[in-house]
Amino acid sequence: MERLQDLFIGIAGMIGAGKSTLATRLGELLHLPVYYEPVADNDYLADFYRDTARYAFPTQIYLLNRRFAQHQEIIWRGGGGVQDRTIYEDAVFAKMLVDLGLLEERDYQTYLALFRHMSNFMCRPSVIIYLDVRPERSLERVRMRSRDVESGITLAYLEALYQEYGRFINDISRTIPVIRVDYDQFRSPEEMAAVIEREYLDASFLRQVGWRPTQP
Repeated sequence: MERLQDLFIGIAGMIGAGKSTLATRLGELLHLPVYYEPVADNDYLADFYRDTARYAFPTQIYLLNRRFAQHQEIIWRGGGGVQDRTIYEDAVFAKMLVDLGLLEERDYQTYLALFRHMSNFMCRPSVIIYLDVRPERSLERVRMRSRDVESGITLAYLEALYQEYGRFINDISRTIPVIRVDYDQFRSPEEMAAVIEREYLDASFLRQVGWRPTQP
């Protein structure tokens, strides 16, 4: 059985769900290195939100490449880690863009083929923590943090993304342990670390668990 310090933990969730905050604190509590989502140095993000249909495919390929490199670094370095957004979630965004008519089907199939080839060289996370945030709350948090590149995000975009996330979590939980956290009931990373220890280390294999905070 793995020790907490050997766990590869993926944090999944909507835009503005609080992934970076949770990843940072879990890294501190569990003494694990933290790997953040490439946002500040993303060469395509501003163009993607300005003209999504035009830049959807290159943005997806860019992110897939960056996330794959980060994923492999975690494995090669050994000793576990906490990843702010997993490589598997890139496909969530790609599928949602197809459904909205913002990504061509042929580009999507090219993306999927590349992802499948990359997946042959990837080790799965030990556990994925899914921060379940409703689209309305996601939009509220996006507006609160006021990133210029995110100013064009709409509620319709987030609603489509949330629906795709629901399908993604149901699918990924068949092969990777998932802890689903209701954002409105989330209290502290300390409790989240306790849940990981109890549900992962004390069980032979975690499929999916519900979680309720112990603090009032």
